[in-house]
Amino acid sequence: MSYCTFINSLKPNEQNVHREYHDKYYGFPIHDDNELFCRLILEINQAGLSWTTILNKQQGFRKAYHNFEITGTKKKILNAS
Repeated sequence: MSYCTFINSLKPNEQNVHREYHDKYYGFPIHDDNELFCRLILEINQAGLSWTTILNKQQGFRKAYHNFEITGTKKKILNAS
Protein backbone atom coordinates (compact mmCIF):
# COMPACT_ATOMS: atom_id res chain seq x y z
CA MET A 1 0.00 0.00 0.00
CA SER A 2 1.39 3.42 -0.87
CA TYR A 3 1.49 6.22 1.67
CA CYS A 4 -1.05 8.12 -0.49
CA THR A 5 -3.50 5.21 -0.26
CA PHE A 6 -2.81 4.82 3.45
CA ILE A 7 -3.68 8.46 4.16
CA ASN A 8 -7.00 8.13 2.37
CA SER A 9 -7.85 5.07 4.48
CA LEU A 10 -7.47 6.98 7.76
CA LYS A 11 -10.21 8.58 9.82
CA PRO A 12 -10.72 12.25 8.89
CA ASN A 13 -9.25 13.46 12.21
CA GLU A 14 -6.02 11.50 11.52
CA GLN A 15 -5.68 12.52 7.88
CA ASN A 16 -4.52 16.12 8.43
CA VAL A 17 -1.31 15.31 10.30
CA HIS A 18 -0.39 12.63 7.76
CA ARG A 19 -1.32 14.77 4.77
CA GLU A 20 0.98 17.58 5.95
CA TYR A 21 3.85 15.11 6.44
CA HIS A 22 3.16 13.52 3.04
CA ASP A 23 2.94 16.84 1.19
CA LYS A 24 5.98 18.50 2.81
CA TYR A 25 8.39 15.77 3.89
CA TYR A 26 7.69 12.21 2.69
CA GLY A 27 9.82 11.27 -0.30
CA PHE A 28 11.63 14.60 -0.55
CA PRO A 29 15.45 14.61 -0.47
CA ILE A 30 17.08 15.91 2.70
CA HIS A 31 19.88 18.44 2.18
CA ASP A 32 20.04 19.90 5.68
CA ASP A 33 21.70 18.21 8.67
CA ASN A 34 19.09 19.61 11.08
CA GLU A 35 16.25 18.18 8.98
CA LEU A 36 18.02 14.82 8.89
CA PHE A 37 18.39 15.03 12.68
CA CYS A 38 14.64 15.72 12.92
CA ARG A 39 13.71 12.71 10.83
CA LEU A 40 16.11 10.45 12.74
CA ILE A 41 14.72 11.53 16.11
CA LEU A 42 11.14 10.97 14.96
CA GLU A 43 11.96 7.57 13.45
CA ILE A 44 13.92 6.42 16.51
CA ASN A 45 11.11 7.40 18.86
CA GLN A 46 8.50 5.73 16.65
CA ALA A 47 9.62 2.23 17.65
CA GLY A 48 6.51 0.47 18.93
CA LEU A 49 4.23 3.46 18.42
CA SER A 50 2.02 4.44 15.53
CA TRP A 51 3.33 7.05 13.12
CA THR A 52 0.17 9.07 13.86
CA THR A 53 1.23 9.26 17.52
CA ILE A 54 4.70 10.51 16.57
CA LEU A 55 3.35 13.11 14.17
CA ASN A 56 0.90 14.33 16.81
CA LYS A 57 3.76 14.67 19.31
CA GLN A 58 6.12 16.37 16.86
CA GLN A 59 5.82 19.78 18.55
CA GLY A 60 6.86 18.21 21.85
CA PHE A 61 9.88 16.66 20.16
CA ARG A 62 10.71 20.06 18.63
CA LYS A 63 10.70 21.61 22.09
CA ALA A 64 12.74 18.79 23.64
CA TYR A 65 15.33 18.82 20.84
CA HIS A 66 15.74 22.59 20.48
CA ASN A 67 13.66 22.72 17.28
CA PHE A 68 15.89 19.93 15.91
CA GLU A 69 18.88 22.24 15.74
CA ILE A 70 21.91 20.04 16.33
CA THR A 71 24.09 22.71 17.94
CA GLY A 72 21.27 23.90 20.22
CA THR A 73 20.53 20.34 21.29
CA LYS A 74 24.23 19.71 21.96
CA LYS A 75 24.44 22.83 24.17
CA LYS A 76 21.30 21.80 26.05
CA ILE A 77 22.74 18.33 26.72
CA LEU A 78 26.15 19.67 27.78
CA ASN A 79 24.57 22.21 30.12
CA ALA A 80 22.43 19.50 31.72
CA SER A 81 25.42 17.39 32.69
